[in-house]
Amino acid sequence: MIDEMGVVSPPTLGVEEDFLVVDPGSGLPLPAAADVIDLANRFGADLRPELTRAQVEGGTPVCRGMREVRGHLLSTRSLAAAAASRVGGQLLAVGVPPVGPPAQELTDDDRHRGLGRHYGMLAAEHGVCGARVHVAVPDRETAVQVCNHLRPWLPVLLALTANSPIHQGVDTGYASWRSVLCGRWACSGAPPYFTSVEHYDAVVGMVVGSGAAPDAGTVFWDVRPSEHVAAVEVRVSDVPATVDESVLLAILVRALVVTAVQAVERGESALPVCEQALRAAYWRAAHDGIEGDGLDLFSSRRVPAADLLRRLVRHVRPVLCRTGELRAVNALVTKVFHGGNGAVRQLRAFRRRGRLEDVVEVLTRDTVLDFAPGTAA
Repeated sequence: MIDEMGVVSPPTLGVEEDFLVVDPGSGLPLPAAADVIDLANRFGADLRPELTRAQVEGGTPVCRGMREVRGHLLSTRSLAAAAASRVGGQLLAVGVPPVGPPAQELTDDDRHRGLGRHYGMLAAEHGVCGARVHVAVPDRETAVQVCNHLRPWLPVLLALTANSPIHQGVDTGYASWRSVLCGRWACSGAPPYFTSVEHYDAVVGMVVGSGAAPDAGTVFWDVRPSEHVAAVEVRVSDVPATVDESVLLAILVRALVVTAVQAVERGESALPVCEQALRAAYWRAAHDGIEGDGLDLFSSRRVPAADLLRRLVRHVRPVLCRTGELRAVNALVTKVFHGGNGAVRQLRAFRRRGRLEDVVEVLTRDTVLDFAPGTAA
């Protein structure tokens, strides 16, 4: 976007986050989302139902800067947490329910009942919480090419935001068990490499026509063009544990999209990473998270995940310098390296005494960690 002074400003963006409502005593999913949504929205939130009755979705409107994004995320978490407390629950920013049976009650509305009929037990066992970042681009053709450019970076973003190591009361052995569960859907993970918007539309049409997805909105690739506006949606992440981690994700995703748009405008083709290499990189990211190893898709070498994150930051550094966000990114990345992300903190708490109560306590603290004063309902 070019302002009245002829200065190029970064594109608009929006962030969505899913949250889990649990019983404060047991940590079990609590089917009270409708009450939480009703109460929080009366105080100015914009919460929406998700697939199960223990989940809520919140987010930001269209934003121009990260200060605006952060303010909306703080407010939404604050209002949702206050409402959950008022109805006898607790709000957690976590990728999967740490406690409880795999199947959950589905939300009782037309869309979610329809997904239950279409997917059966797969829908009932899909009470996972992720985050989505939407970034404006010039047009749909550009959006498809940007998705190609973002494919090699998706596993890095997954490792950065991993926040689901504990499920059904056990250590799964993975930093992001959510991403493993998501892999059961017919259209999930990294999308194919598309040559054009017509190619993209043809593949989506085939998928919907086959019945593998009821409509284009349920083609759940981890990066995809928006169905409604000229934008790219990145949906690879677990819901980050803290607002700081969500802001870091949003900054990096926007910088990746801007960098990719510039490459498209220069006529540069994206690296055509093969599907099996991406699957291997995804598995490594889901398993190890940010503290282990990852697969460098540019060299096919196994390297520390932290090095891949540093490489991502270097890749988008020119954009971060122009937006004035480089210092914030360096500070937030350093914070993750020193204190870990959600998965790291959950595992530290669980392995210390083997108590699920300690995990829920850490999640509760992280979810409200960055609250701004005076925003609670």
